[in-house]
Amino acid sequence: MAKEDKKSNIAVKKNRQRKIIELIENMDIETQEELSDLLSERGFEVTQATISRDIRELKILKVTDDAGKQKYAIVAQSENHLGAKYMRVLKEGFLSVTQAQNILVIKTVPGMAMAVAAAIDAMKFKEIAGSIAGDDTIMVAVVSTKEAGELIPKISEIIES
Repeated sequence: MAKEDKKSNIAVKKNRQRKIIELIENMDIETQEELSDLLSERGFEVTQATISRDIRELKILKVTDDAGKQKYAIVAQSENHLGAKYMRVLKEGFLSVTQAQNILVIKTVPGMAMAVAAAIDAMKFKEIAGSIAGDDTIMVAVVSTKEAGELIPKISEIIES
């Protein structure tokens, strides 16, 4: 890829991400599809993968509003406040965890997997190599089978606190 193309792509990405932040701050957006449609209406060509990547990079989470509806929100508070927020997201979204060798399969409330995965990632467990989230399931790759077994009680302790 030519140097100019890279610069152009970076500029497009920054503009798109600024627009995403603006949209989320000014509208109640419930789904990636809805966000994609809004971006398309404003001249941005996006795929679902691009939206997912932007949401992850911008640390956007799904939160429950006062009416009980889920919507995307920008997370930009202090680290202390973030820790409490992530713990709350983990507690509210978590349903169960199952160990499959060095993989933890975490079931969540529908629509909460990305938020719960972001919360788990933010807690920076040294045992976790990475995670992938769908709609209601997270696959967490743990460094070893032994450490996966040791991680379950740590997560349970956070949820039960």
